Amino acid sequence: MSYFHLQQEQLRRFEEDGFLLVPGLLVEEEARLLGLITEQVVRSDPHRLDRHDAEGRQTLLSLRNELCDDMYSTLVRCERVARTMETLLGDEIYHYHHKVMIKEPEVGGAWEWHQDYGYWYENGCLRPDMASCMVAITAATKANGCLEVVPGSHRLGRIDHVEQHGQVCADPERVEQICSRLGVRNVEVDPGDGLFFHSNLLHRSQKNLSDEPRLSVINCFNTKSNDPVKEHHHPGYSPLDICPDEEVLVSGARQWQSLSESVE
Repeated sequence: MSYFHLQQEQLRRFEEDGFLLVPGLLVEEEARLLGLITEQVVRSDPHRLDRHDAEGRQTLLSLRNELCDDMYSTLVRCERVARTMETLLGDEIYHYHHKVMIKEPEVGGAWEWHQDYGYWYENGCLRPDMASCMVAITAATKANGCLEVVPGSHRLGRIDHVEQHGQVCADPERVEQICSRLGVRNVEVDPGDGLFFHSNLLHRSQKNLSDEPRLSVINCFNTKSNDPVKEHHHPGYSPLDICPDEEVLVSGARQWQSLSESVE
């Protein structure tokens, strides 16, 4: 089976745009298992968090700082994700955290414009040498609140973030000018598609007004040389045990079998 390997032209595009869309990052069976597992595990997660937008609409997220023996953790560690991240960031990387994002049909809330490093800067990370890989669990469209990005905005440096409507977002006046000059791109994806994006990339997502849910898992990475200078609830550096790509399917099948047996 053939898995994704980063090409030089894709690296160039990431450096220029601040993001790289990879259709079919997961093979069909991996995407199917990830969806089944998420329905079984994450929606009923007692530790999941909720966030609200200006209209009071709710987005749910299930966050993990530690890796364990499940499909999500294997996805963090697999070569097509971890080795790609190492090349994109030019350094050894480690797992910062991962989270499943859930926008329920018709009620899922919006996320305002922000940079991830706008938050992570406060966690003691001195440089924006950080990035994320979002993997679509369900299809994401403009109708159900897909991600929107500003190409090239990662090269503008860290933007001041302020609290607005209960969320911490990038300075709205500055963002308005940036969007007018650089433009905005909707990132519509199918299940299994992946998006690698830099921690300084401006992005947001609209509310979900459709009758379809939008679910994704976001794997966040920091570089070894950017180890935080203070303790925070996200972890500091520890070596990442990178595994072969084949382990994603093996791990997913094993977890799904275990879940299926537990409800029989």
